[in-house]
Amino acid sequence: MTSYIRRWGLAICLVALLLVGACTGNETTAPEAVQPTNPEEVLPEPEVVTANTGLDIAVGLPRLEGTATVVLQVNGSSIVIEVDGDHAPVTAGNFVDLVQRGVYDNLVFHRVVREPEPFVVQGGDPQSADPSVPPQMLGTGSFIDPETQESRLIPLEIQPEGADQPLYGQTLAEARVAAAPILSHRRGAVAMARSQAPNSASSQFYITLAELPFLDGSYAVFGYVTEGMEAVDQIQQGDVIESAEVTAGGENLKEAG
Repeated sequence: MTSYIRRWGLAICLVALLLVGACTGNETTAPEAVQPTNPEEVLPEPEVVTANTGLDIAVGLPRLEGTATVVLQVNGSSIVIEVDGDHAPVTAGNFVDLVQRGVYDNLVFHRVVREPEPFVVQGGDPQSADPSVPPQMLGTGSFIDPETQESRLIPLEIQPEGADQPLYGQTLAEARVAAAPILSHRRGAVAMARSQAPNSASSQFYITLAELPFLDGSYAVFGYVTEGMEAVDQIQQGDVIESAEVTAGGENLKEAG
């Protein structure tokens, strides 16, 4: 029983590491050893999309209708990601659109958690391209749409097994859905980090270093590493995404309209 309690306690602590501080107005909840926090920093809370189970929650966002391949260059090695727009069209579309915009080029992996157990590598904060940004602020940023000058936030998007379309704006537990998600957190899953608000993901993503079933149904997986997982295993905090490129399936991206 003690071992069971400790394991669930560890799972809760690890989940906290995925929360994005800027989207809640609160500090990031990661431990100081991984991500220091500034208790005096109060960040503004951006408006988030209202929870909804229909497609109307995703109006105005790019979509990926089909699949695409994205290649990250990190430490001189290629990491190939197959992006799944069939089961996560909005989340996948957002990622592919940001790759095509060059948003991820020269950003860093600001959070890497391998102890006490392999967990995730996390990057995609646009602030990390600016060396003048204090390290304790990394993990709080989002993509600012140049047309609106506002954060682009996307809804939580999870398609349960047996469903013909994703659920939007709610975790599977909140929606009382017992089915498992089609896109699970197996090793090499690529998913969106977010705040406690379900519809607050923007540009930050993580790659799982192990099978993490306790995240299933709460975070949006949108693809998997198909080549270069050994390079992911070597990523250290502060390592740079030298480039990110869509090498196939770019024609499947449908712009917001």
